[in-house]
Amino acid sequence: MTGAIHPTAVIAPDAVLADGVEVGPFTFIGPGVEVGSGTKIGPHVVIEGPTRIGAGNRIFQFASVGADPQDKKYRGEASRLEIGDRNVIRECVTLHRGTAQDKGVTRVGDDNLLMAYAHVAHDCVIGNQCVLANNATLGGHVQLGDWVIMGGLSAIHQFGRIGAHAFIANNAAVTRDVPPFVMAVGQPADAHSINAEGLKRRGFTPDQIRNIRAAFRVLYRSGLKLAEATARLESLAKDQPELLPLVEFLPQATRGIVR
Repeated sequence: MTGAIHPTAVIAPDAVLADGVEVGPFTFIGPGVEVGSGTKIGPHVVIEGPTRIGAGNRIFQFASVGADPQDKKYRGEASRLEIGDRNVIRECVTLHRGTAQDKGVTRVGDDNLLMAYAHVAHDCVIGNQCVLANNATLGGHVQLGDWVIMGGLSAIHQFGRIGAHAFIANNAAVTRDVPPFVMAVGQPADAHSINAEGLKRRGFTPDQIRNIRAAFRVLYRSGLKLAEATARLESLAKDQPELLPLVEFLPQATRGIVR
């Protein structure tokens, strides 16, 4: 194994660190932890297992990764945390393992940015390319699709689902599911508009953005009942495939949608 391991770091004998892993001063890496190549772990980080961390991640000082879930039902059952590649986990971020009441695993995908003091609770699933700004908080069992952005101090209620490309405004309190593309604002959060600027940055064409905006109006401004609006969107999606994530999301909403 090659890499820079500070002599004050404490690393369990069965922890597996791939080539190129760097570990800063006074960091603790516990039993059952695997760290992929090129990952850089700063000082005073605590990583508990079972936890698997992929390649090329950056974990900053004072982060707590893989701790027991904050769930009163937890009785020490086997559970784990899985983190993908090229994530940036900033200062004092907390990520907890799963629970037996769900699938027993918390998952974080690739290329995500978790800013300082963000919290990812037990059994959450985070996709790819997401941004959780400072103090953003996920309750247990929350699911974030790809490219979701959460503003500072925003929070998602447990079991909430956030669709791909959604934008959660700063200080928003999300108590219901947020469909793909939607910008949610307020306490409790409500649908404000679509995340047009984000879609533009990700290569959506003007026509696609216009179609998504029209779909938002069908869902939120037409006066149709949800079932009627969903049927209308299903019809539109036959010729507008960019609407498929929205059409597929709506029947799966278990908490109702922001509406």
